[in-house]
Formats: sequence, C-alpha cells, structure tokens
Amino acid sequence: MPQTPPFAAVFDGRGYNRSLYQSKEDTCGGLYYHDNNLLSGSLEALIQHLVPSVDYYPDRMYIFTFLLSSRLFMHPYELMAKVCYLCIEQQRLSEPGLDKNRIQKIAPKLLQLLTEWTETFPYDFRDERMMRNLKELAQRIASGDEMYRKNVQQLHQNLIRKLATVSQYEEVLAKINATSADCLAVLKTKHQSIQRDIITVCNDPYALAEQLTHIELERLNYIGPEEFVQAFVQKDPLDNDKSCYGDRKNTRNLEAYVEWFNRLSYLVATEICMPVKKKHRARVIEYFIDVARECFNIGNFNSLMAIISGMNMSPVSRLKKTWAKVKTAKFDILEHQMDPSSNFYNYRTALRGAAQRSLTAHSNREKIVIPFFSLLIKDIYFLNEGCANRLPNGHVNFEKFWELAKQVSEFMMWKQVDCPFERDRKILQYLLTVSVFSEDALYLASYESESPENHVEKNRWKTLRSALLGRV
Repeated sequence: MPQTPPFAAVFDGRGYNRSLYQSKEDTCGGLYYHDNNLLSGSLEALIQHLVPSVDYYPDRMYIFTFLLSSRLFMHPYELMAKVCYLCIEQQRLSEPGLDKNRIQKIAPKLLQLLTEWTETFPYDFRDERMMRNLKELAQRIASGDEMYRKNVQQLHQNLIRKLATVSQYEEVLAKINATSADCLAVLKTKHQSIQRDIITVCNDPYALAEQLTHIELERLNYIGPEEFVQAFVQKDPLDNDKSCYGDRKNTRNLEAYVEWFNRLSYLVATEICMPVKKKHRARVIEYFIDVARECFNIGNFNSLMAIISGMNMSPVSRLKKTWAKVKTAKFDILEHQMDPSSNFYNYRTALRGAAQRSLTAHSNREKIVIPFFSLLIKDIYFLNEGCANRLPNGHVNFEKFWELAKQVSEFMMWKQVDCPFERDRKILQYLLTVSVFSEDALYLASYESESPENHVEKNRWKTLRSALLGRV
C-alpha cells in the first residue's frame, strides 16, 4: 500500500510552490500564481488540479489543503463524484476493451490519492454516497492487476477498521455521559466525608497529571481535521451559498473534547467545594496546583487551563478563609503563564517552546503538545471570519486556505502522539464518571462552607437551599 509521509514534512510556512514539485500545465486555466505560489483559482480549476494523470500527481500539501477547505463550497461526496468522473473521462477508463497498460500507468496514482483521502479524512466515508463513489473507482483500478486488487482491498479494510473504531469510541462516550449523574445527593446527606474524593483515589498529583494526559490525547486523536471547518460552515453559511452541512452535525468529536474541558473545570471546583473542613479544602487546592504545574511540564496546556478555570470559578474564589491557608506562589506563576493579556502572549511563547521540543524529541513524552483547545478554535474562527472565501472575481481565496491548513496540520501532528504513561483504570474511571456539581450546586456548597458575606449572597443562598435541598 502507498504510505503517506508525516505532516511535519508538509508545511514550511509558505504556500504551495509549484517549482518545488512536479508540475503540469493549467489545462483548464483558472489558477493564479504569484512567485510560483498558488494564490487563487476557480473551483473547477482547483478540482482539476486535484486529479492525477499518467504524468502528474498533486503534491500532498495541496491535497490536504483542498480536501480540508473544499467542504466550504461543496459536500465531500460531490467532490468525490467529480474526481471520479474526471478520472474516468480523462483516462478513458469507461471504454470497452480497456487497455490494461493504461490502467497500470494511472492506477498507482489514483490509489495514492484514495489512500491519502481515506487516511486523513476517514469520517467523510461515513456517508454511503462517498463509499459508493470510492468502490466504483476502486473497482476500475482493481481490474488492471492482481496487485492493485489486493491494495484496493487493503485500503477498504483499513478504512472500515477506522470507522468501526470511532463508532466504538462514540458508544463509550455515550455510556460515560450516562454514568455521570447529578451530585446533589452528596449535599443532601451533609456528611460529605463519605463521598470519595480525588486525593483518596489518587494522592499523587504527578500521577493524576499523567492520567489527564491520557484522556486528552485519546480525545484529541478522534477529532477529524475537517471538524474545524465544518464547525464554522454550520454557524455561518458563507458567500450566500447554501450551507453544505445545515442538515446535520459533523463536529461531534470536537464538541466532546470541549465538553471534557468543561467537565474537568467543574470537577476541580466540585472537589474544592465539597470538604466540610477548611484545611481539607486548602489541601485540595494545593493538590490541584501541583497537578496543574505537572501538566505544564508535560505540555498538557488544555488540562492546565481547565484546572485554572475551575479554581477561578466564583464559588471557589470567594472562599477567602480557605485561600488564606494556601501557599499561592506556585499558583500565581501558573496564572501568569496562562494570562490572557496581549492575546495570551505568555502561553503562546510556552506553546512554541513545547512545539519546538516536540520536533526534536527522542521520546514520546517530549513529543507531547496538547494546546489550550478553546484558543486554537478561536484562532481558526478569526482566520475564517477575517478573510473572504472568494475574491471579487469569484476565485477561491486559496491563500487563506494555506494558512488554515497550516494551523490544522500542526494540530494533526500533535494528536498522533502515543501517550507514554501507563494507564490507571481506577483513576481514569473516577475522572470520567464521578458526579460533579452544577453551577448552582457549587454556589450552595460554597455558601455552606463559608457563610454569605452580603445581602445578595444571603438571598441567593436561601433561594438555592429552597430549590436544591427543598428546605429554607
């Protein structure tokens, strides 16, 4: 089977430079280059540029960028149908008595294109229309030679395996979400010490940071690159075109990852607000500070930010008597690193350092880069909003999509790292399934721990006690 090279080799900070790669004449015109860099083109010309021939194969950087961005203009199955049609027509693969030599010349390149598509964007093929087009083109390739038949079979098996794996993952997520019940029963008992807490389950903050990294990398791994683009197609159909994805959501793994960040923030706040005694609450805060610091050292910035967010939630930050018992110097340093001022300058500097370390790493631990995901989404959103998809002449603004692909491809490298830490099933199960408080329950627990300080807080406390506990 053809093997695709790693993403590290694809982007070098510039657009596609045709002088660096095998090139072909712009047979259908409509492509605009400047200093040999492809800047724009008509949609038809860009599709044609994707189609291999006997003496031409598009470079991988172009394939990734176009497959990623084309869904802003047409559904993947429409693109696949167009590519199949052009391949069959231009190579005369539909003629009776087809010359096997002709198939043998084009088959390796068609097979390579299908391999790259199915490996990088496998979720496109959850659509039955995509699978039909894939099978049609694959059958024509397989008719040329026994070796190609085996390669096509292998491609299909790999794709089916990937799709089965993601389906299983989604089923597991659904079960986990069903297991996470409401935590109010703990408040109603008042004997909060009977509830298991994080330090009882895992008293080593370094071990907890490692298990958090397991969850982060697993969930990152299932996010398809196309989800970054599809998230914005749904929210704001562009250029007055009909939205290709208005009828259904294709960002479920991205959304599940954002939900994990929120869950971790609320878990941290819950663990801090639950203990009855102030010294126990202070101990939990110091524990999470150590967990967050180790996340920073690992390169797990998403868990780090979730922990900081949880500790900065109002029900936690108002516990002044508790915080008075905490040595906050380490926490102050972490907050400085994740300071949002100057567009997260400190964090971005740390992220660049982790990314550089990853490129020269000799071990999987050194390769770990888990970005603060909400900021990555925000960066891509503003790139999408800040530049038009089409130029005034109707051309696709490909310069924009080079930059989009560059950002997404960096993420693709990071998500492929294997977690080097040993899994601890007990800790993982606790992190994923233990009940957490809602925002109202957090406020109630906070007021129960340290009494309201003003009339606003007292009134809210009474309202919450009545609503959540059924008593005044």
